[in-house]
Amino acid sequence: MRNGILPDHTPEVVADSAPYAVLSAPKTIHTQNSMSYEEKKAHFANMLTIYGRKAVEEALMSNDINAYKLHLADSNKPATILKHCEQLANDKGTPIAWHDKRALSFISKNAKQDQGIALDISMDNFFTLDDLQSRKAKHLIMLDNVTNPQNVGMIIRSVAAGFVDGLIIPKKGCAELGPLAIKASVGALFKAPIYRCETSKQAVETLKGDYQLINLSLDTDIDFYDCPLDKPSIFILGNESEGVSRVVANACGMQVKIPMNNAVESLNVAITSALIAYHPALRR
Repeated sequence: MRNGILPDHTPEVVADSAPYAVLSAPKTIHTQNSMSYEEKKAHFANMLTIYGRKAVEEALMSNDINAYKLHLADSNKPATILKHCEQLANDKGTPIAWHDKRALSFISKNAKQDQGIALDISMDNFFTLDDLQSRKAKHLIMLDNVTNPQNVGMIIRSVAAGFVDGLIIPKKGCAELGPLAIKASVGALFKAPIYRCETSKQAVETLKGDYQLINLSLDTDIDFYDCPLDKPSIFILGNESEGVSRVVANACGMQVKIPMNNAVESLNVAITSALIAYHPALRR
């Protein structure tokens, strides 16, 4: 237990660092229903934690977001926006918990920017690799060390809109699903099927027996549009400077390249993801 109140509180974190002006809130505590360890583990695997006053306020104002619990620091000075957040939570029936500043920092994982507030959001579109088979996910995109949050957000948007069955995002090595990624996704982060894993290495080791792993690379003569997609497939995208990591590339059974004209050597990774998501074979 990180904060003395919520065992196994391990959701992911989103930030919003803009300052806002101030008012007070009564200290209301709602306790969490008891769950077994396995229930908590499964529950928090689908949880995203956002922090920052404006980010939390906007989330609480949205009817499309399932707010699970609001966390407030008991040292917060009176603030209009905090009062509004508490009122929105009460209107939604969202539990509110008060913490000392240190305990809240364990939840937000960013004491310098959490502004004394965090919100757990239950993400119905977050899954683990174990869910791929039951969800019959056949064609996916996976990110390997894509560290630009705007690119990650745009990729999420393409996956949500296109014809792939989801996006695999490792928790380590890729950009945080933070405010920049959320903004770039234009809300698609809350809609696209997203599969989380610890590392890209873990993902390829787990999935190589069930999927053909396809590395997008310049070092091949196989055209992307000639790639056979009759088998379950995962297209793996690396960062633009280094591409896919060696350990992941070695696990791939196929390399393909996007055909390009006029001596252009590469495309932005977000553009590449859009081309994959709208591959003609997937649309058929």
